[in-house]
Amino acid sequence: MRPTPVYIICSPRPLVGKTLIARLLSEFLLLKDGTVAAFDINLKEPSLLDYLPKITETAEVDDTFGKMALMDRLIIDDGVAKVIDLGFHAFDEFFKMSEEIGFMKEAARRGIAPIILFIADTDRVSARSYPMLEQQIPATALVTIDNEHVVRGELPPAFEHGRVLRIAALPVFLKTYIDRLTFSFTDYLRHEKDSSTELHQWIRSNYFSFRELELTLNLQKS
Repeated sequence: MRPTPVYIICSPRPLVGKTLIARLLSEFLLLKDGTVAAFDINLKEPSLLDYLPKITETAEVDDTFGKMALMDRLIIDDGVAKVIDLGFHAFDEFFKMSEEIGFMKEAARRGIAPIILFIADTDRVSARSYPMLEQQIPATALVTIDNEHVVRGELPPAFEHGRVLRIAALPVFLKTYIDRLTFSFTDYLRHEKDSSTELHQWIRSNYFSFRELELTLNLQKS
């Protein structure tokens, strides 16, 4: 039996493409597995719930009840991949809670595989937050997202010694196109007959990267 993956997309900074990556990953998992459970922990609109309302529910980590309700959902080994769009405002509280309750160890005991997708940035907050995660998260479960729309140029050296997943930057007009609430990455792949378009290639490339990540982490269903 493969472990049930829990993907946590996070950054201590706003406007780094976190919800975009959560959308991409959620749609990839939905296409591959036929099901996925997504959780939206955000303050600002639009959020993951606005884009994927059929598979997304809101969650909170501001109080004990909200924390426990979320964790109860995440430690169920039901074979359904989970995706958490963790808002920057909840970054510190979530990982403080995770460490206090021993989430990583409890997840492993129950057949759950948390994967932390940390979006790199060049600011001091990100530079301080990443080493904190390295102390708390096993190296095999910590993945740096190099979003070229955020980090223009070389990835800061502090982020390069672990696993890195790169997201290429799109031209502004395509970024505006995919930001529409009605846009679906998978629907675009299915209905766009010209597979040579830049957007088609970008989506396929990211889906392939997610698949490779699954295979590397031994999360692919047999």
